Amino acid sequence: MPRITEASKPLASDETPRPQEQGKRGFSEVSALEHVKYLTKLGPHPVGSDALELAVQYVFAAAEKIQKTAHWEVDVQVDLFRAETAANHLSKGLFKGKTLVYSDLKHVVLRVLPKYLPEAEDNVILISSHVDTVFSSQGAGDCSSCVAVMLELARGMSQWAHGFKNGVIFLFNTGEEEGLNGAHSFITQHPWRSTIRFVVDLEAMGIGGKSSVFQGGSVPWAIETYAKVSKYPSGLVISQDLFHSGAIQSATDFQVYEEVGGLSGLDFAYTDATAIYHTKNDKLKLLKPGSLQHLGENMLAFLIQSAMSTNLQNEMEVKKDGIVQSQSIFFDILGTYMVVYPQRLATMLHNSHFAHVDFFSKLINNVLGALTGQHLGFLCISRYLRCTFSKRAPTVASNTLENLIKLETERWLFKAGFIQWLLLLIIGNYYKVGSSFVALVWLVSPAFAYGLMEATLTPSRSPRQLKIVTLIFGLAMPILFSSGMVIRLVGILVGTIVRSERNPGSRPEWLGNVIVAVFVSAIVCLMLVYLLSYIHLSGAKGPMIVSMLMLLALALAAVSRGVVPAFTEDISRAVNVVHVVETKGNSENQDASSFISLFSLTPGKLTEEVKSLKDEEFTCGWNKTIDFVSFTVKYGCWSSKDSGSGWSKSDIPIVHVEHDSIASGARNTGIFIDTKISKRWSLAINREEIRDFTFEVDSEELVPLGDKSEVDGWHFIQFSGGKNSPTKFHLNLFWSSNMTHQSQKSYESGASPLLLKLRTDVNKNTPVVESVLEKLPPWCSLFGKSTSPYPLAFLTTLPVQF
Repeated sequence: MPRITEASKPLASDETPRPQEQGKRGFSEVSALEHVKYLTKLGPHPVGSDALELAVQYVFAAAEKIQKTAHWEVDVQVDLFRAETAANHLSKGLFKGKTLVYSDLKHVVLRVLPKYLPEAEDNVILISSHVDTVFSSQGAGDCSSCVAVMLELARGMSQWAHGFKNGVIFLFNTGEEEGLNGAHSFITQHPWRSTIRFVVDLEAMGIGGKSSVFQGGSVPWAIETYAKVSKYPSGLVISQDLFHSGAIQSATDFQVYEEVGGLSGLDFAYTDATAIYHTKNDKLKLLKPGSLQHLGENMLAFLIQSAMSTNLQNEMEVKKDGIVQSQSIFFDILGTYMVVYPQRLATMLHNSHFAHVDFFSKLINNVLGALTGQHLGFLCISRYLRCTFSKRAPTVASNTLENLIKLETERWLFKAGFIQWLLLLIIGNYYKVGSSFVALVWLVSPAFAYGLMEATLTPSRSPRQLKIVTLIFGLAMPILFSSGMVIRLVGILVGTIVRSERNPGSRPEWLGNVIVAVFVSAIVCLMLVYLLSYIHLSGAKGPMIVSMLMLLALALAAVSRGVVPAFTEDISRAVNVVHVVETKGNSENQDASSFISLFSLTPGKLTEEVKSLKDEEFTCGWNKTIDFVSFTVKYGCWSSKDSGSGWSKSDIPIVHVEHDSIASGARNTGIFIDTKISKRWSLAINREEIRDFTFEVDSEELVPLGDKSEVDGWHFIQFSGGKNSPTKFHLNLFWSSNMTHQSQKSYESGASPLLLKLRTDVNKNTPVVESVLEKLPPWCSLFGKSTSPYPLAFLTTLPVQF
C-alpha cells in the first residue's frame, strides 16, 4: 500500500481546530473543510489508483484519531474492511441487463456505541458515503464533502454516545462510482450488516448549497424525525418522483441498501451547480461556504435523536401493527420548516376536493377557455356571453353590454385556472405522485381567495372587475411554495442535459434546448394562468409582447456574439479523449489498429473544439461508429496521427476459445479471458446466440446459471477492482437451440454478428492524448461515469463464427 505523503497525511494535533472553534460536541465546518482540502489535493482517486489508497489511509488515520479522543464511556471501533471478489446483481434502473463484478475494495468502517449498553450494537444506524471519485474529477463535492461531514459527525458523536440507546456505523466505502459496488460488498459481506435498522446515504449531484432529502424510503419514521429535529430541513418529494421515474439517469448507494439490504432510510444530495458533476470543475474553490455546516448541523441533530430512540427496531419495520406503512409526502418551506404527511392522508386530502359539486358546476362552463388558451378562450367565451346577455338584457346599451361581457369573460378565464390544476391533481393522485401537493396548493389558495373576494350570493348582480387583492392573496402562498422548487429543478434539468448523450450523436443536437424550453414554458403557462386574466383587463398585452420580443432579441444577440458563453472554465462541456486500440479474432497474435476518439456527452457538434486541434488531423462526422461496448459513439471525431505509440502489444487483452463442443444436441463453449494490465473492463454477451452462461474467477463461480436480464439483446458484465484484483477469467457459454437461425439474419443483411465484445480500460494518458488535452479549449473537461472508458482503451471482439 502506498505511504501517506506530506500532502495527504492526517492533521497533526497542533493543526486541529481549537475546541472553541468547533465545540467538543458540535459540528465545525472549519474542521470538516480540512478533510476536503487533503482529499482534493490527491487529485482524482478512482478505484484501483494509488491516490485512492492514500485517501483510504487518510480516512482510516482520521478514524483512529477519533477512536483515541472519544469520551471514556463511548466505545469507538474502527475496521479497515477488504471486500472479497463478488458479483452485484441489481435489477432496477440503470442496472438492467448488467452483472457488476468487483474485487479488492477497501472500506473504512467506524462504529460508535455506548460502552455500558451491550444491546445497543444490535440496533444500529448506518450513515454511508464513498471515498472514491471518477477519473476526471477531484471530487470536492462528489463526495469528499460527504466524507468530511461524516468524519466531523463521528468526532462529535464520539462525545455524545454514552447516552445512546442504539449504535451508529459510519461507512466510508469505495467502488460507488463503478456501480455501487462498495455498498453492495458491505451490506452482503461485513459482519455488522445484520445489526443495521435504517440507513442515511450522503451524495452529491453538484457541489455545495443545501443538502436535501431526495429519497425518503418506505418507512415514514425517518423523514418525520428529520423534519422535527433538523435546524435547516431541506427536501422535496418531487425530486424523489423524478428520480424514480427515470428522468434523472443516475443511481446512489441507497438503491443497494433498499434492494439488497431491505433497509429504509433517507438519501441526501447536494444539487447546486449540477453542470460541474463528474468534471474537472468539481473542485474546492467552487464549494460554497456554509454547505458543510448546513448538512452537518442537520445530521448531528437527526442522528442524536435517532440514536436515543428506545424503540428503533419497531419504528423501522415496514409493517407496523399489521399495516404496511406507506411513503410520505414531504417538502420544506424556505428551508426553515418541513411538512410531512403520509400518502394515505395525501389521497384523502386530494380526493376531498373532488366532491364540491357547486365548484364543478362553475368550472365546467370554463372548460372551453381552459383548454383553448387564454386569448382564444377570451374570444370564444365573449361570443357566447354576447348571445346570452343579448337575450337576458336586450335593453342594455351596446357599450355597457360589451363592458359587462369583457368583465364576465375575464372572471371565467380566472376560474379556468382552477380546472387546469384540478386535472393535474386528479392525475397525480391517481398515480400516487407525491408532488401532487403542488397542484393542491395552486388550486386551493386561488379558489379560496376568489370565493372570499369575488363570489356573490346574488346571481343577478352585474359582473365587476377582478380585484388586484384577489390576485395577491391567491398567489402569495403558491409562489412561496413553488418558486425555489422551480429554480432548483431548472438547474438540475440543465445540468443533466449537459451530459445527457449516453450514445453521442444518437439524438438531434437541438433536442436538449427543446426539452428545457418545453419544461420552462409548461411551468410558466401553468403558473401564469391566473395572472393572464389581469393582463387582458389592463390592456397591457401589446406592450408585454413587444417587451418579450425585445428581450428575446437581446438574448439571441448576447449568445451569438459570445457575451454570454454557453460554457466557461467553471461550467465545462463534457468532452472525452480516448486512445483506442482495436483488435479482432481468436488468437494472441492479432493485428491491432489504433486511433484517437474525441466525443462529447453534451449535445451538439465538436466544431469549436476541433478548431483548436488543427495539428491533430481530426475528422468529424456520423460515418464512423465506435462501439465502446457499454455505449456507442455515433457522432464524434477521430485521428490516427501518432496513435501507434504510447501502448504495448503485450497489454492487448486475450479472448481465447478453450473448447467448443456439442453433447446431446447442446453446444457449450469455454472462453478464457486475460485482461492483462486492466483492472476495469466491460464485456457484452450476445443473448440472441447464448441461452445462458457462467462466469468464474480463480475456479470460483461468481455468476451461476439462471435468469439474466438483457438490453437490446446483450448482457453486460462490468468489472472494477483494486490493484490486487484478478485479471484472468473463465466464461462458459451455453448456446441457444435456434442459434443458427438467429445469426442467419445478420449474415443475410451483410453484417458480421459478434458473440462477445470486450473493452479494457487503462487509467493512463498516452503522449498523443496529453497533446490533445492541452490543446482543447479551457471550457472542455473530461467526464467520467461507470460506463465511460479511461483515456486508453482496448477493444476486442469475438465473432459468432470463430
